[in-house]
Amino acid sequence: MNVASLREVVSEEEWKLRVDLAAAYRLVALYGWSDLVFTHITARVPGPEHHFLINPYGLMFDEITASSLVKVDPACNKVIASPFPVNPAGFTIHSCIHEARPDVGCVLHTHTRSGVAVSAQKCGVLPISQQSTFVLASLAYHDYEGVALRDEEKPRLCADLGDKNFPVLRNHGLLTVGRTISDAFLSMYTFENTCRIQIDAQAGGELVTIDPRIMQGMAQVLKTVTAGQGAGIAWPALLRRLDRLDPSYKD
Repeated sequence: MNVASLREVVSEEEWKLRVDLAAAYRLVALYGWSDLVFTHITARVPGPEHHFLINPYGLMFDEITASSLVKVDPACNKVIASPFPVNPAGFTIHSCIHEARPDVGCVLHTHTRSGVAVSAQKCGVLPISQQSTFVLASLAYHDYEGVALRDEEKPRLCADLGDKNFPVLRNHGLLTVGRTISDAFLSMYTFENTCRIQIDAQAGGELVTIDPRIMQGMAQVLKTVTAGQGAGIAWPALLRRLDRLDPSYKD
């Protein structure tokens, strides 16, 4: 798909953000977390304008490039002309989180089979895997209110999220927030695996749960296991993998 390059149109900082966000979309597709065209990843563009990048609605995630991403304002109006439509309804969840959480640079939302399955379980996320310990340290739940189209749901969603980074959208799917795109992606990788392990384990017999005392101080544990780099320990390797497979995300 031929799209005019925006590399010389936007700032170097925004271009790097675009490349990382396009990479996140490609990686979501690569790991099988996409739902055709029906979920979104958004990133906050640095600066006082409160602009955001979102996917061109209708493109598969493995088609998205840095230049095809659409820049919008908080009301989902295009800031830079684009031949692609955007999905204002899909921005409902993202816009309120970005507004309520200035520390959040990226919001990533999925409708995976295992994520929706756990979101529909009354027990929620269970402490049965090492992966779950990281999720449970910053877990929130938001009850289902129908397809997220109504502005009146926004304050309830933000109140349920609070300062957590792993919100479960009941009967709907998973969501992660992060300071950076790589943070949100690595969190989703952990969240998704937590749910897949749980669904598999529940099919295999009685479960062994983790002692709650082990889950104390998980922020420091994460810092230690990532050598103080957080998601930065894995993100360059993920980009190298994309470069080997198809570097067109950087166009």
